[in-house]
Amino acid sequence: MVQETDVVIIGAGPVGLFAIFECGMAKLKTHIIDAFEKIGGQCSALYPEKPIYDIAAHPSIAAADLIDQLEKQAAPFNPTYHLNQQVTHIAPLNECGSDWLVRTSSGTEIKTKSIIIAAGVGAFGPNRPPLDHLDIYEKNSVHYAVRSKDTYKDKHVVIAGGGDSAVDWALILKDIAASVKVVHRRAKFRAAPDSEEKLNIAARNGEVELVTPYQLSGLQGENGKLSAVEVENLDGSKKLLQADYLLPFFGLSMNLGPIAEWGLNLEKNHITVDQATSATSRKGIYAIGDIATYPHKLKLILTGFAEAAQAAHAIRLHLFPDEIIHFEYSTTKGVGF
Repeated sequence: MVQETDVVIIGAGPVGLFAIFECGMAKLKTHIIDAFEKIGGQCSALYPEKPIYDIAAHPSIAAADLIDQLEKQAAPFNPTYHLNQQVTHIAPLNECGSDWLVRTSSGTEIKTKSIIIAAGVGAFGPNRPPLDHLDIYEKNSVHYAVRSKDTYKDKHVVIAGGGDSAVDWALILKDIAASVKVVHRRAKFRAAPDSEEKLNIAARNGEVELVTPYQLSGLQGENGKLSAVEVENLDGSKKLLQADYLLPFFGLSMNLGPIAEWGLNLEKNHITVDQATSATSRKGIYAIGDIATYPHKLKLILTGFAEAAQAAHAIRLHLFPDEIIHFEYSTTKGVGF
């Protein structure tokens, strides 16, 4: 049986969830599709306990709590979730971009008036370091995401990487683990300046050891349990770091999957959009969040939230061009139909 809705949202991460709310405020009904078995995207799958500091009105909020609040915010608009399935096929039902057929890997079929792609980085997986016998340790001692901070309590942790994830987790785990060492190929990190400053202060105070300029070169241990991580500097000199766990944070490999076949304008595995409306190169399809790109784009959750609002208003105008819409703030309009 073919279901019908106003908007199909592809991706149930934080930006996709906020798009439910914005569409609801524009009186648009939504269906949400995600390949994971639960909502939340990377926030749920990779770092549920990680604090996020740049959400308005929340000095700090755990990723899992942010998802919980976004789900509650969307709930009054009765969204329909289709989880643990991937969109495999989309087809226009007319030339004006106001009717689409969406089909998923589970055989779900939805007739929709528009589509919002909020798929983050698409299908993602970690960039794995090129180390011999890495697979032996991945189940027990090499983790690409922190799902529970207590796992590392009183343990020796080696973090590899120079971006926000590496720096943020070093700052969090320094008060939990027995020791934290950060391995990076150069002394300068690519994290937020404030975070990098805090990391350097922690290093000066002996709370964290910065192992720079070094790179991972080997693993030592037995039966899949690490005892040491071998690192090598630019001159070829090597040393061993005591380690119960290795956390390599080298980013995610991005795979658009079927999205790449939908005839959208792409730029380096991102979908190019009109910044003002989040519209893609195909009528009726919009893209928001990390998967969308335009000049000077900032990859922040709050940017994705703004794009969700722009897309919802653009869709309303696209579907009802003759209807005069008077913008109202939520404080005066309220929530719900």
